[in-house]
Amino acid sequence: MPCAEALLAGTLALMTGWAQACCDGHREPMARKIVANLQNLAQLEALTPHFRTMLWSLQTRWVQQCTNVRSDEALVAAEARRALWHSAPEALQ
Repeated sequence: MPCAEALLAGTLALMTGWAQACCDGHREPMARKIVANLQNLAQLEALTPHFRTMLWSLQTRWVQQCTNVRSDEALVAAEARRALWHSAPEALQ
């Protein structure tokens, strides 16, 4: 396992990349990796208990972020399918 500093630096870089991602398709894999890194950091005995608690809290928020990204992608896909529908006429003949 990499040292805590390297893992923390990589996680912060991923968070920056997630915030600046040009494609939504890249966000979910980055968020999953962020969650995994935060989990690994929270399990390191070298870190203080308070810092590890903060890491677990961050991990929980990023898990929710992953869920939100999936929900947003499903909503966008549904809107794209609906855009192909024809609108109903105002009156029938």
